[in-house]
Amino acid sequence: MFRFWIVFCLWVQVCAVVCINGCGTSSYVRKPFASHDLPIHHFPSPPGFNAPQQVHITQGDHEGRSMIISWVTPVQPTPNVVTYWEAANPNCIHKQAHAKTTYYRYYNYTSGYIHHATIRRLKYDTQYIYELGKHNETRRFSFTTPPQVGPDVPYTFGVIGDLGQTCDSNQTLEHYVANPKGKAVLFVGDLSYADDHPFHDNRRWDSWGRFVEKSTAYQPWIWTAGNHELDLAPEIGENTPFRPYLHRYYVPYKASQSTSPLWYSIKHASAYIIVLSSYSAYGKYTPQYNWLEQELPKVNRAETPWLIVLLHSPWYNSNNYHYMEGESMRVMFESWFVKHKVDLVFAGHVHSYERSKRISNVKYNITNGLSTPVCDASAPVYITIGDGGNVEGIANNFTEPQPSYSAFREASFGHAILELKNRTHAHYTWHRNHDGEAVAADSTWFYNRYWYPHDEDQLSSSTTMS
Repeated sequence: MFRFWIVFCLWVQVCAVVCINGCGTSSYVRKPFASHDLPIHHFPSPPGFNAPQQVHITQGDHEGRSMIISWVTPVQPTPNVVTYWEAANPNCIHKQAHAKTTYYRYYNYTSGYIHHATIRRLKYDTQYIYELGKHNETRRFSFTTPPQVGPDVPYTFGVIGDLGQTCDSNQTLEHYVANPKGKAVLFVGDLSYADDHPFHDNRRWDSWGRFVEKSTAYQPWIWTAGNHELDLAPEIGENTPFRPYLHRYYVPYKASQSTSPLWYSIKHASAYIIVLSSYSAYGKYTPQYNWLEQELPKVNRAETPWLIVLLHSPWYNSNNYHYMEGESMRVMFESWFVKHKVDLVFAGHVHSYERSKRISNVKYNITNGLSTPVCDASAPVYITIGDGGNVEGIANNFTEPQPSYSAFREASFGHAILELKNRTHAHYTWHRNHDGEAVAADSTWFYNRYWYPHDEDQLSSSTTMS
C-alpha cells in the first residue's frame, strides 16, 4: 500500500495541471478598499433567555482523544454542563462533563459566563453528538474525533488567518464551510479585530464568536494568537496582554509541558503541530525558547511524519506591509527548523497570500556576509495566509522584483486546504474568494522532509493565475 501511494502520487503529479512552483506574482488583484465590519445585529444571539452561544471546540489533549467544548451563557452561570454521546448509538448512556466557568472585565465591558468543558477518553475517528443548555434553550451540535495517530493516516486541514467579521470575512468562512474536505482548521491568529474599535469594543469578541460558530462548533480549530489578540491598551487602563483571548479560547497546553497557552503542541492524525507566539518573549532562556528547544527533539517522525508550525508574524514576506517584523524570531529559531526538518510553516499578519520555496538563511555569522536565503532541502515551505478578509483590507504592496525565494503570491482573500495523503506526500490548494470551490488559485504537492526529501520543483507544471 505504501509503495502504491508513491507511484500513484508521482503519476498524479505528471498528469495534473496544477502548480508545483508558481514562480510569479498573480495578476489578479482583489478590490483595493477594505470592507467595514458587519453590524453586531447581523450576528444575533440564539433565541432564549440564557441560551448557549459562541460555541467552539478544540483538541483537548496531546493525542486526540479529548475535546474542549467552550461556550458562553449571557445571563446566568448555569447550566455549565455538556451532555454527549456517540452519534451511531443514540440509545447509549448519555455522559456529561462539567465546565470550568469564568468571566472577565475589560474597560467598560463585562463578559458573559464563559464555560470550558473537556470531554475525555473519546474513541478515535468517531462522531459524537453534544448538547448545551436546558429545556427550550437546549442546542445540539456534533463533532468527529481525529483518527488514531499514525504515519500513513490521511487527514485534511483547512488553513485560515486574520479573519475578522466583514463581508469578505463571511465569504472566506462560507467558502471553507462549503468545502467538504476540511476536518479541522489551523488558525494562524487575529480573530475578532475588536481592538480596531473604540476602547477595544469587546462586544466584537461576542459577535465574532457567533459569526464563526457554524464551523467552530463542529470542527476543532487549532488556535494561534496574533497581534490583535494582545488587547494591550494602557491608555484605558488595560495593562494585561491577551486578557479577552485567554479567557475565551482554551487550549491543551499543559499536555505538551508548556507553561503558557500561547505556545503548545498536539498530535493530530499524521501531523505534529507546534503553535508559537510571535508576541511573547522568545529570546534565549525565556520560557517559550526553552520549551521549543525541548519540544522539537520529541517529535517521532515514524509516528507523526508531518511536522507543521503555526505562528502569526511571517519570517519570509515580500510584501511591504509588516516587512521583516518576524525577522528576530526567524533568527532565533530557523536553524532549529532546518535541523529538525520542519515541513511547513503557516503564518498570517500580512493580509495577502504568499508561498515560498524551500529556503533557509542560517549561515550568517556577522562577518561572513552569507545573509541571502538559499534553497535548502531540509527547510520548510513558508506560507503566509493572513488573507481572511478583515476590516483592515488587503495588503497589495508587494516588493519588486519578486524575490527568488518566493514561489507564488497574490493580493487576495481566501483559505487553504492541506491534504495529508500518507507519510511522503501532501496536496495543498489555496482558494481565493473570487473563485468557486472547484478552482484553486495556487496548488502544489509537498514532499515530506523526513521520509521523502526530494525536490518538489523537479516536476513542474502551471499555476492557475487567472
